[in-house]
Formats: sequence, structure tokens, C-alpha cells
Amino acid sequence: MPQKKILVIDADVASRNFIARRLQEQHFDVLQTGSGKEGLIFTWRDHPDLVIVDPTLADLKGEEIAAKLRNDTRTANLPLIALSSDPATVRSRSCLEAGFNDYILKSGDAVSLLNDAISRLFGFSGEVMKQGGLTIIFLSAKGGTGTSSVCANLAMNIAHQQPDARLAVVDMVLPVGSIASIVGYEGSQNIVTMAGLLPSVVTPEFLRDKLPEIKNWHFSLLAGSPDPELSNQLNVERVWDIIKVLKESYDYVLVDVGRSLSRITLPLIQHADLTALLISTDASTISLTKTLWDYLAKKGVKPASVFAILNRAMGLEGLSKAEAESILGIDINVTIPYLGTNFAFANSHHLPFTIKFPNDTASIILQETAKEIAVLAHKARTP
Repeated sequence: MPQKKILVIDADVASRNFIARRLQEQHFDVLQTGSGKEGLIFTWRDHPDLVIVDPTLADLKGEEIAAKLRNDTRTANLPLIALSSDPATVRSRSCLEAGFNDYILKSGDAVSLLNDAISRLFGFSGEVMKQGGLTIIFLSAKGGTGTSSVCANLAMNIAHQQPDARLAVVDMVLPVGSIASIVGYEGSQNIVTMAGLLPSVVTPEFLRDKLPEIKNWHFSLLAGSPDPELSNQLNVERVWDIIKVLKESYDYVLVDVGRSLSRITLPLIQHADLTALLISTDASTISLTKTLWDYLAKKGVKPASVFAILNRAMGLEGLSKAEAESILGIDINVTIPYLGTNFAFANSHHLPFTIKFPNDTASIILQETAKEIAVLAHKARTP
């Protein structure tokens, strides 16, 4: 594997040299500068794999550097770490909002935290995501669009149509997951408990043995947090490692993030084989979805990697498919008709819709949609 190149931008010479030495001890190729403007030039000229910035620079604030790099297609997805001497919460928030992946305070733990962040960011890359099982993300801009129900039902249909394929569903909706209640899982294994295990424990063999396979649904489930209090204990730094190992274990990994767009889920969306974007027909949801899509496009997500699903979960009222497409500026791939109480009825019995109502038109749509997203995900992986 080629040696990774890291750029350190820090006006404090002693601090900069200290970090550079620690990185060189780990066999990274290190570039240095004390100027924000030079840092931008070095980044665009020398193409580092990761940039570490002290945001308290004299010539350019770290937030300005992050914004410029994020708004340039060459560096939109470049991993950025703020290694800061500013302990203010408002500063860490502004840096993360500007585009930094992590904010680490200069302290006695800084080197350890920096090493963990670098390992995670290098371990979770586009290259890694294009290895192993296909990754399909389920995302919405607003609650109430039926994202979890659609995710579970499409996962079941993919698994049913491809009986030799191994399929896992991951519920990353925070603070409380919803797929467990849909499929009837009441066990103790979930994303929080899994993230609390040592990396050496969570192996492909461990996941294949410990993840429950849900009866009637034909997939293995990594359930979401069962309550908000437990979600506060989630070791977010382990999420990427778990996804990586899942991809080594399964042919398909479907991840329900709901409307939980964050620094945890954004890299998943950016590097997924396909993102299923759930849309409702009411004007407020369409408006929020437009804002979400504009943001994702700025982050490098291509329209070809998005599969838009118009789900009339709330009823027959609302905008038409053509009106929604006109506002969003992307094509809607499929429309799921209003199902009345049938979807809720199937969920309450913990049964896939296509088993509970096999002759319903929506069952046919779900079956065809499952085929289509599987084909598109495979196509996205093909060079």
C-alpha cells in the first residue's frame, strides 16, 4: 500500500514538529507549514491524504480553511482534523460545522486521540467501501416518511430473491432505533453494545455467529439503541469499524440512518454503493429534502448514486411525483402508493408487507424495487 501523506498546519513550531515526529514514527509521509494560505496551496498541490489544522492560525481561521477545501471538488471529501489550543465549545462546534471530521483539544491525550481519529478516517475510505458487501443507505430529511419500514421490507425482498446471499440490516437511527419493533426482535444485541466491544472481538466470524437472523425476514439485524439513555453511551468511533467488518461478512449491508445526518453517517452516504432517499408528498418534507439534497451534492454525492422513493405514507394528499421532481431537481425512481392502515397492520404483526398482503399492488412494487436497487448497487460497484 502506498505511504499515506499527512499535512500539518500549525503556527506553533514546537507543536507542529512534535506532531510531525509522532506521525513519522508511524511511517507517514509528513508535510508542514505554519500558514493557512500555504496550507491551502500545499493541499491542492501536493494532494495529502489527510490534513491536521490548528484552527487558531493568524492568517486564516481553521473554519475558513475547511470551507474552502470542502467547496472545492478536488478536496471535498478530504479527511480534516482540527487539533486545537482553543477549548471553547463554540469553537469546536463551528469547526465541525465548517467541515472538520474531528475536533481534538491539545492535551495529554491528544496524541492518542489523534492516532484513533487517523486510524478511523483512513480505515473508512472510498477504497474500503468498495470492498466486500454492497452498502445501501436508507435516508430521509424528515421523520414520518416510513424509512425504517421501507428499509426492512426491501431488505426482506432482496434476501428472498437472492437466497444464497447473506444480508444484514443495521439500524443507526438515533436516539431510538425502530427496525427491531417492526420485525419483532427483543434481544439485547444492538449497535451500542456492539460498539462497546473490543475491535479484536468483533470479527466476521463473530458477527455471523452473534447477529440474530430474523424469522420471516431472511436477514440478520444489528438493532438500534432501545432507548435514548443508552444511545448516549454509543462509542461512535467504533461505528466505521463495525460497518467495515459487516461488509467482510455479508453480501449486502443495508443501513437505516433515518434523518440522522451527522459526521457519523455522512461518510457512509458519501461512499455507499447506493443511497435510498425516502420522500413524503407534503410540501414541508419536499422542502427539507431539497435542502438535504443540495447539501449532499456539495459533499460530492452524485445523482446516479441516489435512488429516490416517493412514499405516500401520510395519505393521498400532497404534491405529485412531477411536482416533487421539479422542486428537487432529481428523478424519483419509484412511488409507493398510499397503503392506508395495511403497512401499520403488517408492522404490528412483525411481518413483511409482501407476506401479509401478497396480492396488494404495493407488494409487487416492493418486489420490483428490491430487484432494481440490487441491480443498481451492483452496477455502481462495477468498474
